[in-house]
Amino acid sequence: MDAAVHVLCDAFADYPVMRFVIGPAGGAYARRLRAMVEFFTAVRFDTGVVFGAFPEPGQLAGVANVTLPAPRPMAPPTQALRETMWRELGEEARARYDELGRAWRPLGVEEPNYHLNMIGVRRSVKGRGIGRRLLDAVHELSDSDPISCGTTLTTEDPANVPLYQHFGYRITGHARISASVETWGFFRPRAAPS
Repeated sequence: MDAAVHVLCDAFADYPVMRFVIGPAGGAYARRLRAMVEFFTAVRFDTGVVFGAFPEPGQLAGVANVTLPAPRPMAPPTQALRETMWRELGEEARARYDELGRAWRPLGVEEPNYHLNMIGVRRSVKGRGIGRRLLDAVHELSDSDPISCGTTLTTEDPANVPLYQHFGYRITGHARISASVETWGFFRPRAAPS
């Protein structure tokens, strides 16, 4: 898990959600980012699916964290890690995260689906098709599951909007969180069996 957390911390260091929840960069930002990413990743290892991309043997370069259509309940150690994270981040950060949750809720779809929580590639290897391979793995999982209607995700980076549309996603909604943060919901229907 530690390698996956390291990749996602690198990929999400400047991501709008992290900046919004954690606060401005500074002394404790890296430690607080790690606490947040570690919990998000632990939840997926515990209750969902985590994909890794290894373009070279032994070198993890990309990670995708996915929620299942019917996620399992969190184990006690993961619940404890959540409380540790919120102690580290503080009540104001938790309130900002809850605000994001309220904005995300109406952007999803009602039918069972796989939700791509985080997908990140090390900045040093971006542009080599690693993200594409991870997306393909998530889509293949969703497409092969008869209870899944497809894949959902959100993004807070405007540059990602046309990228996800290119991969077959359609926008399900949009919301402004703050003056500097907005979010888009996306859905990609499950491919028809061949």
